[in-house]
Amino acid sequence: MQHGRLLRVLGIGFGLAATIGTTIGAGIFRAPGEVASQLPDRTLYLIAWFTGGLFALLGAFQIAELGAMLPRSGGQYVFARHALGEYAGFVVGWSDWISTCGTTAAVSIVIGEFSDALFPAVQGSATSIAILVAVVFAAIQWRGIRWGSATQNVTSALKAAAFVALCAASFTLGGDHTAAAPNAVLPASRLALLTAFLLALQSVVYTYDGWTGPVYFSEELRDPGRDLPRSVIGGVLAVIALYLVVNLAFLHVLPVTRLAGEAFAAGAVAAAVFGPSGDTILRALTIVSMLSAVNADHLMASRVLFAMSRDGLFSPRAAYVNDGGTPTVALLLSAAVAILFIVAGRTFQAVITVLAFFFVANYAISFVSLVVLRIREPARERPYRAWGYPWTTGLALVGAIGFLGGAIAGDTRHSVYALLVLAVSYPVFRLMKPR
Repeated sequence: MQHGRLLRVLGIGFGLAATIGTTIGAGIFRAPGEVASQLPDRTLYLIAWFTGGLFALLGAFQIAELGAMLPRSGGQYVFARHALGEYAGFVVGWSDWISTCGTTAAVSIVIGEFSDALFPAVQGSATSIAILVAVVFAAIQWRGIRWGSATQNVTSALKAAAFVALCAASFTLGGDHTAAAPNAVLPASRLALLTAFLLALQSVVYTYDGWTGPVYFSEELRDPGRDLPRSVIGGVLAVIALYLVVNLAFLHVLPVTRLAGEAFAAGAVAAAVFGPSGDTILRALTIVSMLSAVNADHLMASRVLFAMSRDGLFSPRAAYVNDGGTPTVALLLSAAVAILFIVAGRTFQAVITVLAFFFVANYAISFVSLVVLRIREPARERPYRAWGYPWTTGLALVGAIGFLGGAIAGDTRHSVYALLVLAVSYPVFRLMKPR
């Protein structure tokens, strides 16, 4: 066993696969209905999706500079700890680790439930299937980063191919349903319309979450100064393009007023395109698209816990890395937490809902970290500099704070719980930090 050594064997292909694998998930199946309910107008609907992509791109410029400047695996925890101190890193790291384990569980549960409905032979085994999925991908990664990265490349390619196939079918087989569409009703006042746009944009931004994937593996990239910015920015551009094409395909099949309010918009589209077999096709598409997310979440969660352990914010045992470049103890603990969440069923969603407030806050902390390091360490080598700094940085920060405020206003009860978690985190930090 090697202690604290990761292998520098990854390239830009893996970086792009990590971005696609962590970003494109169940959100694109559900969010179109939420966005359309706020903006039942085709043009405004598409503008909202494009604007959400621009926000992600602004953030990508900032994260790319930080990741290339501080090429250490561990995600945004690395930036917060270096720029703002150990406590800030502790808050970012632990909230990120637990929420990523929770995401692994949530995605595995979706795979289990859809498999249960799709295959009669395994009916009643949704929980067992979810656990099996989490265990299988953890076992693959246990063999080493080359296995984990190859799996990520394959599963992300399958996901992209599945979405391309759905879009192609929508454009070629989708009929004209505009005649039966109800008329659009937009908010009467400009203020009401702006509010509706911001609410729609919030749903879109959540769907783009995950584009920071490559920074979890910075020191494992062969040339982080070159590959990381290309992976993050290129990945965001690819996701923007795919989301726009998917939404154009959806709108080709169903008008925006028909999408409005659909809890599972992709299901309505599949039913219109494929008829009675639409549900089966969509469930298969969902399962295929979720596999890359499970693999990526395992990879990311283990790197966060590994980085915190290496820096003394968790047991040193979790900083051990095997000959294949996998932090095995961190992976084992991450998989164990994910399985506990799966066994808990949907009840663990309350934990994830509380921690969701931290994910927007973590973006804001990263943008602040960039400004702090530009001031404090102006001479530090920066292989990539954020385009448009400080204006793009300011816009990204204002956007993150705005979305955080919107999340608090929209769910005050869970935001109070998040503040309580934050208050408790400091004494926990003092207890865990070595004297």
